[in-house]
Amino acid sequence: MCIIGLDTLKIKFDNVCVYFPPLGHMTDLLYTEKDLVTSLNDYITAEEKKLNQVKLWAEKLDVLSATAMQDPEGFLGYPVNAFKLMKRLNTEWGDLESLVLKDTTDGFISNLTLQRKHFLTDEDQTGDLPGVTHKSPMTVEDCFELGKIAYSEVDYYHTELWMEQALKQLDEGEESTMDKDTVLDYLSYAIYQQGELGRALELTKRLLILDPEHQRANCNLKYFEFQSRGRPRQTRDASKERMRFLEPVPEREIYEMLCRGEGIKLTPRRQSQLFCRYYDNHSHPKYLLSPVKQEDEWDRPYIVHYHDIISHSDIEKVEELAKPRPRRATVHDPLTGKLTTALYRVSKSAWLTAYEHPLIDQINQRIEDLTGLAMDTAEELQVANYSVGGQYEPHFDFGRVSILGTGNRIATWLFYMSDVAAGGATVFPDVGAVVWPKKGTAVFCYNLFPSGEGDYSTRHAACPVLVGNKWVSNKWIHERRQEFRRPCGLNETA
Repeated sequence: MCIIGLDTLKIKFDNVCVYFPPLGHMTDLLYTEKDLVTSLNDYITAEEKKLNQVKLWAEKLDVLSATAMQDPEGFLGYPVNAFKLMKRLNTEWGDLESLVLKDTTDGFISNLTLQRKHFLTDEDQTGDLPGVTHKSPMTVEDCFELGKIAYSEVDYYHTELWMEQALKQLDEGEESTMDKDTVLDYLSYAIYQQGELGRALELTKRLLILDPEHQRANCNLKYFEFQSRGRPRQTRDASKERMRFLEPVPEREIYEMLCRGEGIKLTPRRQSQLFCRYYDNHSHPKYLLSPVKQEDEWDRPYIVHYHDIISHSDIEKVEELAKPRPRRATVHDPLTGKLTTALYRVSKSAWLTAYEHPLIDQINQRIEDLTGLAMDTAEELQVANYSVGGQYEPHFDFGRVSILGTGNRIATWLFYMSDVAAGGATVFPDVGAVVWPKKGTAVFCYNLFPSGEGDYSTRHAACPVLVGNKWVSNKWIHERRQEFRRPCGLNETA
């Protein structure tokens, strides 16, 4: 060992010389290492704290999952449980991920300082875009597309604003690939949905001047005229504390009133014409000795309610067949002709064919035996599941055109396959009918008059499920093959 200078120490190990800093500097390094050890312990403490938080989260979810999996559908039937599940998946799991990935060292700050020179400057962020010297005006197509987006979101107020602007620009002579017919079609319906029946009627008539053969406009004209004759307006008479009818009310308000159990009731005279009976469909061999329970639910349109018409074991089997393949329910877009999802129908559905399981064929035959209508041209059995918040806003089951080559939907059969703790009723806003779901029952209604014309009073909706889980299955029966089973009538509404 030898000393070089006053403070520098050189030690020779195996003929290799190792130089050490001055002694005072070495002392500083000891303190530096002490600080590093302290920092390391702080890091370990922070990591242990983080790990404990993760362990507590996992233990809480273990208990919750064990409870939920005992009866998943019953557990999610309560809105609070369903809400908390969505909150966990949308927010809390993300927070947990952030916690696990959280860097408890100062490495991030160091790296941030190192990389800051690569960040954008203020000048970079405020510079003009190359080639942009003025603002481009909104075209008819732009306005139409924004209106269509609002329409798909069931935002009829903004649909009206954008479609009106598109129509205004077309009226002012702007050249466009978009025609007035399409704009008027959206605009009239958006205005109708906001309760302005008179304006909707005027716009529909204007559309028909441009295109007298427009199928949807012709149907809407009949429907709007039908509503203008019979739609009630309910207001409170403070002096008599009763409801009276004055002028048309928005369909949405009636729909929500009926879902709350309020609204129109049958008069005692009409109520007296409704009966319950044991029904064998004109001495049908299958039901002659064991007729089914049938109840008149409403007179116009005529809605019948069948009780104890499907067993619990059959329901379980249908649900078992449907559960592996539920998809978000779709609706037919009249403009594109394609099936698409929509916010006004929130449910999941699956289609079951007769050849998949003998039970489906038996159910189809049961419907045929009781209605007298052929099932050959009917659509497959659709099974739908509405969880909390699931609904289907007012709609018709019959269409304006037949896309299957089997005629229109002449009738609808609907099975209720579950009880619903709150909500989930089937309502008919134009007439005030309400059918509450009851497991094992079914309702049947004709959508068309014998003449083949659509019965607009059959417009109906599925109210939101508030508590519980709603399972239904339906059969849409078509016109073809019914010519002799339900002969045509000469009177349009007969």
